Amino acid sequence: MGSRGSPGSAMLTGRNAFPSHYLFKIESFSLLSTSSVEKYTTDNFEAGGFKWKMHIHLTGDKLMNATDHISTYLELAETGSLPTGWVVNAIINFFIFNQIENKYFGLQDGRVNRFHAMKRKYGVAKFIDLQTFLDPLNGYLIDDECVFGAEVYVVKNTFKGERLSMMKDPPIYNYTWRVKSFSTLANKSYESESFGCYNWKVSLHPNGHAEGKGNSISVFLELSHSIFPPNTKLFTRYLLRVKDQINGNDIEYKVDRLYTPSSPCWGFRQMLTLAKLMDSEQGYLVDDTCIIQAQVTLLGLVLTD
Repeated sequence: MGSRGSPGSAMLTGRNAFPSHYLFKIESFSLLSTSSVEKYTTDNFEAGGFKWKMHIHLTGDKLMNATDHISTYLELAETGSLPTGWVVNAIINFFIFNQIENKYFGLQDGRVNRFHAMKRKYGVAKFIDLQTFLDPLNGYLIDDECVFGAEVYVVKNTFKGERLSMMKDPPIYNYTWRVKSFSTLANKSYESESFGCYNWKVSLHPNGHAEGKGNSISVFLELSHSIFPPNTKLFTRYLLRVKDQINGNDIEYKVDRLYTPSSPCWGFRQMLTLAKLMDSEQGYLVDDTCIIQAQVTLLGLVLTD
């Protein structure tokens, strides 16, 4: 692959592959250029779900001070059916065929062009200088024939955006759950009463969950899917604590988390080992009662577009 260009002209890079979307061949170029036709506009062609047309200024775009060059432009056509305020973002590439090297030389800078009602046309004013183009030894115009091409890659608007709205005075919700008769609890999960404006709940696996199974208690803070407002996520700072009722050496963890409909539950699978919990000298289980506390600070709301 090689590069071609002259001072003031675009730097063109050669490749073997055809232009993906449009080819335009001119026969008897000399007759066309001497017939007082300064610009030729092709028929419409389709790419990326839209109609386009190519403009070729045979002696350069005079408005862009590009005389003694060939100028190439691409225009978005048939825009009448597009909605008000339409915008089409597209990467456009122009090519000219080198008949000696059997390659298509083009400008491929990857730039995204923003087409809209006030700007329907983009291109290259100094695509190739006429002196280079007209010399048959350079391969672009041979036997009075030349070939131009174009590619259009529409950048589809498939992105999703989010807006984080932080709370100036974030509300804080506290809850204390006294889990009585702990030793009688079955090997399943238990839920506390709901608390706070979003009906938070603490869930407890007394015999552990996942990697905590059989060796720890697992404690989580969760929300119901039905609680979430439309297109909203909750940015929180939550704390989960198991109280040391004798020595005051509480076990606690504080984490910032984003609660979403797909991730409505966060917590700790190995909150406290069962061995430590059952040790009467530790103070985490007194009179067969375990005290779990939760604190939720609603830092902000994340709104999805």
